[in-house]
Amino acid sequence: MTLFRNLTTAALLLCLAVVVLGAYVRLSNAGLGCPDWPGCYGHLTVPTEAQHVEQAQQNFPGRPVEHAKAWKEMIHRYLASTLGLLILGLALLSFRAGAPRILPRVLLLLVMFQGMLGMWTVTWQLKPLAVTAHLLGGLATLALLFWLWLGVRPRPMPATPQARPARARLFAGVALALLAAQIFLGGWTSSNYAALACPDLPTCQGRLWPELDVKEAFTLWRGLEQNYEYGVLDNRARVTIHHLHRVGALAVSAVLLALAAWLWRQGGTWRRHGQAILGLLAVQVGIGLSLVILQLPLPLAAAHNAGAALLLLAVTKLNHRAWVQA
Repeated sequence: MTLFRNLTTAALLLCLAVVVLGAYVRLSNAGLGCPDWPGCYGHLTVPTEAQHVEQAQQNFPGRPVEHAKAWKEMIHRYLASTLGLLILGLALLSFRAGAPRILPRVLLLLVMFQGMLGMWTVTWQLKPLAVTAHLLGGLATLALLFWLWLGVRPRPMPATPQARPARARLFAGVALALLAAQIFLGGWTSSNYAALACPDLPTCQGRLWPELDVKEAFTLWRGLEQNYEYGVLDNRARVTIHHLHRVGALAVSAVLLALAAWLWRQGGTWRRHGQAILGLLAVQVGIGLSLVILQLPLPLAAAHNAGAALLLLAVTKLNHRAWVQA
């Protein structure tokens, strides 16, 4: 069981790194740094020798080799592949007596599907549906690994177990569902290059409620022939996506604030859950506001993705406490 627990810890930490690095790759416009998959210009590493670079230019005339972008993409692929191997190890260990059985195997299927989404992200030329699904899949993998880790970690038994509040499961489940929806909106905003569509605060394009085009903004499938790098939507559709992401942020913040206040009133370890959610929410909102004010600096944009991942972990932990722990 010690080996399984250590492997779970390693996979969890690596998954967090992969999620944050993936966001950094996307935000630094390096998602097509290697225009093929799984290699890079037909190689297992980024081509650096002159003859290999020249051959790459001939094979991909519309994609000149940019080493900085290509290395970002390949390092992300190497780490993601390592994560897949760790999860494979967990799935194999799940056949041992005493080890969790179902979740490691679910994680293996999920990470295999994540590999397909990673391939489609490149071969479909950053199609927003594939990019957003890849983000959601990465965060789902992170949350499930954290759930698995919470179940196998050693923890002392309390002398007097605290009672579970009657509505804990309902409130925790609703918070997780709303947060997942907001993460989708954030991923859709990023993958459609709409992060700067509303450059003002608290208004958007000078209006509290700008003119929207929801149908155009949320058309999921637009075919496979076009290149989606830097976006294909008109300004009104991008404004729609950005504005609805802000509306979602207000709604989720209100729900999480109410949840934190309710957890505070429960006292004990429930209060600590509320404090964690409140602290991470404050940081995430602060980063979101700073992104607009400072016009999307790359480090802050990556931190915003990391903040979403940490907030997801906090709400996942609350759900684990509400549904599993005594």
